[in-house]
Amino acid sequence: VQLQASGGGLVQPGDSLRLSCVVSGRTIRASGVGWFRQAPGKEREFVGAVHRNGGSTIYADAVKGRFTISRDNAKNTVYLQMNSLRPEDTAVYYCAASSTIIYSQLSIPSSYNYWGQGTLVTVSS
Repeated sequence: VQLQASGGGLVQPGDSLRLSCVVSGRTIRASGVGWFRQAPGKEREFVGAVHRNGGSTIYADAVKGRFTISRDNAKNTVYLQMNSLRPEDTAVYYCAASSTIIYSQLSIPSSYNYWGQGTLVTVSS
C-alpha cells in the first residue's frame, strides 16, 4: 500500500487549499484514512480522518468547522479541504491509512499502518 500526498503550498491567512492523498494497493472504502500534521519543533498532531465503514469523519477541535475531509472512491483519493487558513496551520501534512483501524482509534498515529511522504503547507502574509 502506498500513499501520495500533494497539494501543499504557500498561501495567505484566510485562503483555502485542498490536499490530496492518492492511495494505491488498497481501496479506500476498506481503509480508514487520517490526516496529521507536524509543525517545526512540535509533535505530530491529528487533523482529521474518515472511517472505512460508511465514511464517517472526525476532526480535531483546532480545525473543526474550517477543514473538511472527503473521498472519491473512483479515484481512490481522500481530500482535505482547508478553509480560513491561519498561520498556526503551517506544517507538513501527512496522510495515513489502515485497513484494521476502528473509529475510536482514528486520532492515534500508531494505529495506522501506512504513511505518505507529507506535503508542506505554509500560511503567511
